Amino acid sequence: MTVTKSGGTNLKVYHIAYEPSYGSVDIHIWTKCTLDCQACYTNWELYDFSLYDDATTEIMTRERTTPPDKFLSYNKVIELLKPLEIKYAVFMGTEAALDPEFPRLTKELHEKWHAYNILLTNGIVMPDLTDVDQVIFSIKAVSEDIYRKYTGRSNKPALKHFAEIAKMGKNLHAEVVLIPELIEAEEIEKVAKFVGSIDPNIPFRIDAYFPVPECPWRPASNQEVEHAAELAKKYMNKVTILTLDMKRVGDKAVRIF
Repeated sequence: MTVTKSGGTNLKVYHIAYEPSYGSVDIHIWTKCTLDCQACYTNWELYDFSLYDDATTEIMTRERTTPPDKFLSYNKVIELLKPLEIKYAVFMGTEAALDPEFPRLTKELHEKWHAYNILLTNGIVMPDLTDVDQVIFSIKAVSEDIYRKYTGRSNKPALKHFAEIAKMGKNLHAEVVLIPELIEAEEIEKVAKFVGSIDPNIPFRIDAYFPVPECPWRPASNQEVEHAAELAKKYMNKVTILTLDMKRVGDKAVRIF
């Protein structure tokens, strides 16, 4: 297995998981994230949630982990992907868009596998999206004070880039996490109003927060998430929720690296 110690390569792929039932490969990329979100799960779990039967319960009891220090070379990533039937390629991690090799990798997945490329991003930095088909954009909050309290920085770049991506005609999805006593239903309504002012047909998902160590917030209840969804529907036409009791659909993922 060809791996490179941290600092020896531009590519920062440290983990790959494959879900056979969907033909979906999850490519985890480690970079210095543009945000410092207090409840960022990568502080406690480096690997794909789909490898576990109940990842949220696992993380609740974890100690803080250390960042990965071994990364695959670009050629090794392609070699590992070669045997797989890939319909979807999902790019995630800390902030996959910051990897300078990200555009090259998405282009190769398009050309060689005809994959549908999906980027999960906080949107602070605008990457080259030429070969990205779908962007799942974690907005977090539109109120500057709430966003700054949770992430440590301003949300102005993110909101600007969200609007810009919408104008590109990409398949853009908005995601927000309901965190009790921090990002509550009233704030999520403001997020929905912002997204709806750009395009009310953008899919809008509300996730229930699950507790992670060192953070003071309790889990979000189904009722809280459902209430927030009703408020969001005043502005958005496609609102879905992800609650803590929802079960995985499809096969358990296989760890490729």
